[in-house]
Amino acid sequence: MSQRLLAFFLLGFLGLGGCATLDVPRVPSEALPATQSAFGRSIQAQAVPYKGRSGFRLLPNSSEAFMARAELIRNAQTSLDLQYYIVHDGISTRMLVDELLTAADRGVRVRILLDDTTSDGLDQIIATLAAHPQIQIRLFNPLHLGRSTGATRAMGRLFNLSLQHRRMHNKLWLADNSVAIVGGRNLGDEYFDAEPNLNFTDIDMLSVGPVAEQLGHSFDQYWNSALSKPIADFISSAPSSRDLATARGLLETSLAESRQQNHALYNRLRTYKTQPRMEIWRRELIWAWNQALWDAPSKVLAKADPDPRLLLTTQLAPELEGVRHELMMISAYFVPGQPGLVYLTSRADAGVAVSLLTNSLEATDVPAVHGGYAPYRKALLEHGVKLYELRRQPGDGGGGSGPHLLGSRSLYGSDSSLHSKAMIFDRQKSFIGSFNSDPRSVLWNTEVGVLVDSPELAEHVRKLALQGMAPALSYEAKLQGGQVVWVTEDNGQLHTLTREPGSWWRRFNAWFATTVGLERML
Repeated sequence: MSQRLLAFFLLGFLGLGGCATLDVPRVPSEALPATQSAFGRSIQAQAVPYKGRSGFRLLPNSSEAFMARAELIRNAQTSLDLQYYIVHDGISTRMLVDELLTAADRGVRVRILLDDTTSDGLDQIIATLAAHPQIQIRLFNPLHLGRSTGATRAMGRLFNLSLQHRRMHNKLWLADNSVAIVGGRNLGDEYFDAEPNLNFTDIDMLSVGPVAEQLGHSFDQYWNSALSKPIADFISSAPSSRDLATARGLLETSLAESRQQNHALYNRLRTYKTQPRMEIWRRELIWAWNQALWDAPSKVLAKADPDPRLLLTTQLAPELEGVRHELMMISAYFVPGQPGLVYLTSRADAGVAVSLLTNSLEATDVPAVHGGYAPYRKALLEHGVKLYELRRQPGDGGGGSGPHLLGSRSLYGSDSSLHSKAMIFDRQKSFIGSFNSDPRSVLWNTEVGVLVDSPELAEHVRKLALQGMAPALSYEAKLQGGQVVWVTEDNGQLHTLTREPGSWWRRFNAWFATTVGLERML
C-alpha cells in the first residue's frame, strides 16, 4: 500500500470517529460576584478586619480535602467553578457529582472545565451531565479527530502530536467566587484515600476572601479561551432531560450499592453530611497577603518554547531569585533540566540551604520521570543540595486524619505515592498549587497556584516537608566514594543502600526515558 493510500485510509477511518454535527454557540461568561450570595457576603464580612488579606488553611489530609469540596458544593448559593486535569470515576467522584446535581437543582450555576484527557470515551456521559440547564461543561485543547473510540483517538493524536503534550494541568475548585481550593489533587478515589491499589498523598489549600476573586479571573480566562470548547461540540446528538433523569437514577443506585458493599468507606466519605467542618476551618484561617499565579491559556499554542511573559514561573521568579537562607521544595515529579541545575547549585553555593522531597523510583507512578531526574542527582549532591526520596508507603489499615504529609493511611492498605507540589522560601513565604518542578510544568502544561506571605503558614508547610524527609519515610540520597547511596531507617536503625530500590521494570522505564531523550517532555 502506498504512503498516500495509507494516509487516505487513516483519515477515512478517523472520520468515522467523527466530529459532532451540532453547531453549539460559545457564550462567554464570567465569575458571579460574591455579593450575590449570602455565603459570599459572610466571607466578605469575615475578611473586612484583615484589610485586603486573604485567609488560608492547609488541607494535607485526604479526608479533609474531600470534605472541603463537598461542603463547598453544599454551601454554594450562586456559582461553582471547577477546573481539573483528570477526573476518574469512583465512589468519591460519584458523591461529588450527586452533590453538584443537587446544587444545580437549587439554581447554582455550575461551570466545569476539563482537560481533554479526561474525556477519553466519556463524551456522551459528560454531555448527559451538561443536559442540566444549570450545568455547563467545556473541554480544553480538545482533540477534534476520532473521538469515538480509544483506537481512533490514538490515531487522531498521531496527526496532532504538537499539541498532545500541552495540557491544562490546573486544579481549582471555586464556590460563590469567595472560597477556593488550590493544590495538587485531581478528582478520583486515589486522591481521597478511597482506592484499593493506590493513594496519592497531596497538599491542598483552602483559600478564602480576595484570593478567590483572583482565582475566579484565572478560571474565566481559561473558560473563555478559544481553546475551550463546549462538550456538545463533540457529540452527534444532545442528551435530553430524560437521558439525564435516567443517569441520575443509575447514580443513585450506584451510591446505594456502595453503601451496602463498602459501608466503612461510604460512611467515612459522607462525614461532610453528619459532621461538617467548614465553620471550624473558617475559624482556623491564617490571614495573609498573597498572590494568585497562573499560566496564560495561550501558552499551549507556542510553536517552540512559550513567551516567558505567559508563564507562571516568570511571576514566581522574584521569589526564586530572592531566597537567601533556605529553600525547601516538594515536587512529586522533579526534573530540573540544565537551567534548574544551574539555579539550585548556584543557590547552594551562595549558602542557601536547599532541600528537595520527591518520589523514589520504587514509589513514583511515572518511572520515566525518575529517569529524567536521576542523572542530575550527583551534581546536585556535589554542591550540597539535600535530596530526599519518599519511600513506597504500604497502608496500615488506619484511615486516621492527622495533619501530616501522608495524611490518612488507606483503609485498604494501599500503597502511597507522593503527589504534592509546594515551595517554602526563607520560612517566610510558601507556594502551593499544581506546579511540578519539571520541564512539562514549566513549558508545556498550564498551571495555577497561590503564593502566601506568612511565616506561620510557611512553617506548617515546612513541617509537612520535614515529616516526609524523616529517615523512616524517605531515602536520603548521599555521595559515598563518588557514588550515590541511599540512607534510610528500618526498625529504628539507620542503614545505607548502595543499589537504588526499585523493580527491574521501573529501572528499565527510567533508563529508557533517559536513553531516548524524553527529558523535555517529562
